[in-house]
Amino acid sequence: MSERLQPGDTAPAFTLPDADGKDVSLADYRGRKVIVYFYPAAMTPGCTKQACDFTDNLDVLAAAGYDVIGVSPDKPEKLAKFREKEDLKVTLVGDPSKETLAAYGAFGEKKLYGKTVTGVIRSTVVVDAEGKVERALYNVKATGHVAKIIKDLGI
Repeated sequence: MSERLQPGDTAPAFTLPDADGKDVSLADYRGRKVIVYFYPAAMTPGCTKQACDFTDNLDVLAAAGYDVIGVSPDKPEKLAKFREKEDLKVTLVGDPSKETLAAYGAFGEKKLYGKTVTGVIRSTVVVDAEGKVERALYNVKATGHVAKIIKDLGI
């Protein structure tokens, strides 16, 4: 079970391939605030709803100084299909090794239909311009989550 992040923690560094196979690093966003969200799998109903919500609110978030990165265990090829199919504008990166997911506390035991399973824990971590965790939210719902983040951040 990975440790959950707390406000004030340094956000774990990562470099992961995006939907085009290009490396994206958290360090690339230094000086900007980033919402890093973790989801189980591209092209599933809940994950699609969440990615579309982030895409629909990207302009609002960007105007408030936030970039958005979605992280899943998917390979770049699947992320590219997901992006094209749903016309997504958020940056999607793949973490097939699940090392970044674990580092952020977004991989481990969770309840699924009453059973305990090991997998991706739907989570969102807001990272400030200095690379520190501003907020860490775990076991979030796919629907309505983006609106809650916008409200919580006072945007």
